[in-house]
Amino acid sequence: MVQRQSIEEEDLSECVIVAIDLWKIYRLGKVEYPALRGINMRIRRGEFVAVVGPSGSGKSTLLNLFGALDRPTRGKVIIDGVEISALRSDQLAELRNKKLGFVFQTFNLIPYMSAVDNVEVPMIASGLSPKERRARAMELLALVGLNGFEKNRPNELSGGQQQRVAIARALANDPQIILADEPTGNLDSKSAAEVIDVLHNLNKKGVTIIMVTHNLGLIKHCHRVLWMKDGLVEKEVKQIVAEL
Repeated sequence: MVQRQSIEEEDLSECVIVAIDLWKIYRLGKVEYPALRGINMRIRRGEFVAVVGPSGSGKSTLLNLFGALDRPTRGKVIIDGVEISALRSDQLAELRNKKLGFVFQTFNLIPYMSAVDNVEVPMIASGLSPKERRARAMELLALVGLNGFEKNRPNELSGGQQQRVAIARALANDPQIILADEPTGNLDSKSAAEVIDVLHNLNKKGVTIIMVTHNLGLIKHCHRVLWMKDGLVEKEVKQIVAEL
């Protein structure tokens, strides 16, 4: 069982994320609901990892802790050598902005802004000039195959195109890690294939990707599949990544 494996003595130099005895317990009055129950895990630099399992198994909770969007009840999350539970809120925000990129099921694009403006948003606090931000945003939209759509607003784009804008936005500050929570959940099969193609190509360029998904057709593109159940990693499957 992966969650019981001791990782303290292992070589963690190639790991970008490490979880040690990770618990998350939600409380409603006097009732406790453990979402995660003592997970030990490591994610190596450059991996493409899928996290799968039934609803309520703890997948999104795990991703939120890896993304410093929530704090564990106990245990540790180490990102690129830094134990994040000791960080202040402003330090967590800086870590999220510089090291992590987020892709959500619902895209979370700003509806009145164009694609290129949406991609620029995370760069506003980075110190880049408006000219540099625009150049970087245009470059990223080209990277995800959206040449010619830079001025389109979200309602002028298909679901797959909107998710590619969201991926470009996630890459704005050149993160080491992309955390993708059901990135194809609202897409048809053709659009889902386009999005996984983008993620696969990013991974080949060295970006570490952790993807929560219910779509088992996507896991063939991942180096490892972590199967979760009841707040634990029930099994881990290593595999050869399928080429697109």
